[in-house]
Amino acid sequence: MRRAVESLLTRVLRSRIGIALALAVVVFGIIGAARLVGGSPDPGVGLSNRPDRPITTVPPTAGDDGAIATGAPPAPVTRAGELTPEQATDRFVAAWRGRPGLTADQWHADLRPLSTPALTEKLAGADPAGVPVGQVAGDPTVQPRSETFIEVLVPFDTGRLRLELVAADGRWLVDAVDWEQE
Repeated sequence: MRRAVESLLTRVLRSRIGIALALAVVVFGIIGAARLVGGSPDPGVGLSNRPDRPITTVPPTAGDDGAIATGAPPAPVTRAGELTPEQATDRFVAAWRGRPGLTADQWHADLRPLSTPALTEKLAGADPAGVPVGQVAGDPTVQPRSETFIEVLVPFDTGRLRLELVAADGRWLVDAVDWEQE
């Protein structure tokens, strides 16, 4: 018996496996003792049951808790002598659609004065032959977002052209172009 205890203390408990087994025995012992002392849990307590009514942090009589009503966006501001957003949109759409026999360089040159430098750079490698076009199928819808930023949706018979126009100094230029296929 003495040799078995010595072997246990010198060989088994000094190895990694022995230490892991000893720790497992201690952990399971603590869990078992806690269950014995704690008694049986009440099934109605804790998060195991769903509440019988919705949990709210706002009284139902507090009113609408949605987005703050901001009213109508401000009207776009145009510098005297410059194109209005509608005029800039019409000219950009005409240049975007192009004309028969138009080369890529001419197409880019037509768009350049109506576009921001960032958009001009993005369109540098674009080929006008791959640009979706069609017939304009209605009036553009102008959605002002601020005095210097608007979004315009131009309906075509094959989709919608979405333009974002900015006017940092009162001169409206197209800053983003997106085609929405129908």
